[in-house]
Amino acid sequence: MGRTTEIVSLSFPKKMVEQIDKMTQEEGKTRSEFFRETVRQYIEDREWKKIFRYGEIKARELNITDENDVECLIDEYRTERKKS
Repeated sequence: MGRTTEIVSLSFPKKMVEQIDKMTQEEGKTRSEFFRETVRQYIEDREWKKIFRYGEIKARELNITDENDVECLIDEYRTERKKS
């Protein structure tokens, strides 16, 4: 069975490496674990930003200004669904 990971070489300023090493030591992680977790979090944050951006666009399209507007839309949807 082949490797499930790939080695990637990165360059960082010395001061940053010192900070990274301090954090990994405090958290009991390896550098690899630290970077995997950091990149996973970055990817997740980007996905959430896309979701929020989509929500903002839809809210503008539907003239939603607050949570009460959302509740009204949900109630309207449920009422229409019951009729079907």
